[in-house]
Amino acid sequence: MKQYHLALGAAVLAATMLTACDKPANPGGHAATPATQDTPTRAKGAALNSEEDKLSYAIGMDIGNSLKGLNVAFNREALYAAIGDQLDGKDPAVKPDEAAKIKQAFFQKRAEEANKKRAASAGKNAEEGKKFREEYARGKNVKTTASGLMYEVLKEGDGPRPKATDKVTVNYRGTLIDGTEFDSSYKRGQPATFPLNGVIKGWTEGVQLMRVGSKYKFVLPPELAYGANGAGRLIGPNATLVFEVELLSIEGK
Repeated sequence: MKQYHLALGAAVLAATMLTACDKPANPGGHAATPATQDTPTRAKGAALNSEEDKLSYAIGMDIGNSLKGLNVAFNREALYAAIGDQLDGKDPAVKPDEAAKIKQAFFQKRAEEANKKRAASAGKNAEEGKKFREEYARGKNVKTTASGLMYEVLKEGDGPRPKATDKVTVNYRGTLIDGTEFDSSYKRGQPATFPLNGVIKGWTEGVQLMRVGSKYKFVLPPELAYGANGAGRLIGPNATLVFEVELLSIEGK
């Protein structure tokens, strides 16, 4: 629900401020044209001569992006009319208590839809991940620990092994089971350094198996990765993750 409350806040902010960037384009106070014609006319006709004009447009850009994130086909005439009424101190066409109920119903419906979609995704990810791990476990050089962590030695180094309390530097690439890459220190051109006990469980366990100079491939079941919550845009709930990790160094060793 948190993301919907944030989106609601953005919508409320927009309803308070959007006319600031609208006034330069409509100095005569005429009624807005239909939405299909209104946007290009306002954007091209906006006078950006003063600092106030430019500030108004800059704020409008932020507001437009916030509203776009709601993915709603706004009736722009109604939107502009409501903003104008609020700024001019007029009685609103929709009473505040009714408006609150309308918005609450909208975001509640959005939340329910998102929860259903997430539940379906979690079940699918769990099933596909289990199948992937079962097939991967048949690999000749694949080993599985008691926790369910799977690993394969791609290159064995001859340096020391880290402890959970050590800080390590690694290069790595992380993908979903379909090969979609969600993170890579190689692409950033910068190895990652972190305390080994400050990352996901699969990393804490797996990197301790490695010697400096090694490169391993890890397959992490969701309980050793991000679990039912997932992470970011690409890692869904109950996702099985695949990592290739090179252990470059251990701080102080």
